[in-house]
Amino acid sequence: MSAQTVWITGASSGIGEALALQYAKDGAGLVLSARREDELKRVAARCVEAGLPEDHILVLPLDVTDWASHAETVQTVLDRFGAVDLLVNNAGVSQRSLCKDTDMSVYQKLMDVDVMGQIALTKAVLPHMLNRGSGHLAVTASVAGKVGAPQRTGYCAAKHAVMGFFDALRAEVEGEGLHVSTIVPGFIRTDISRNALSADGSQYGELDDDIAGGMDVTECAQVIFKGLQAKKREIPVGKGKEMAALWVKRLSPELVFRLARSMK
Repeated sequence: MSAQTVWITGASSGIGEALALQYAKDGAGLVLSARREDELKRVAARCVEAGLPEDHILVLPLDVTDWASHAETVQTVLDRFGAVDLLVNNAGVSQRSLCKDTDMSVYQKLMDVDVMGQIALTKAVLPHMLNRGSGHLAVTASVAGKVGAPQRTGYCAAKHAVMGFFDALRAEVEGEGLHVSTIVPGFIRTDISRNALSADGSQYGELDDDIAGGMDVTECAQVIFKGLQAKKREIPVGKGKEMAALWVKRLSPELVFRLARSMK
């Protein structure tokens, strides 16, 4: 991995931060992107502590919804490292609100960040990878991209959308030497519920019990890291009952629908 350049969005916390540390330990050139530059610098310092030379890290603040900036941002990465070998589209925001209460602006933001932002950055990187005839594109989807859950209507819609987009993209580009991976986390111990959007777009601010009891984020990153190294097309990661739902949905959709009603 030491010869590769890995670009991670949403790298300022959670899965993105933990994954950055995994690649730092393996010596990859790292591009760390998110909106909060101060948090990116903190993550970069942790990567240096993990043994990665400082000049192997590019802190590159990015708002994935600012599509017009993506071409210039990609060029910045290419000017620094010469290539993008792996792009991990990990930026995202969740939701905790009932549909009947949720403002349409919340749904718009979920789609802009979780779907259109991932598509736009992928499209900006894609020509470079196609010209090289190699590259790896990944996206952090979710079990919510396969199973519906209450208070997450917009989030589930967004994650179903990215699953469909990247599955279809894989069918288009695998023959061109590219790999596409969809990462499917269940409940992982991060601040995703605290940072989720409420009905009016404000921060939810609470830790879900399921998230609190979920897989450790470092363990999660190790599973993802191994899956990406193996070029797995789909990488499920988690340890709770939600992971069983991925299989039950195929065998007995009605059972999953009934169980989902009991979720909070």
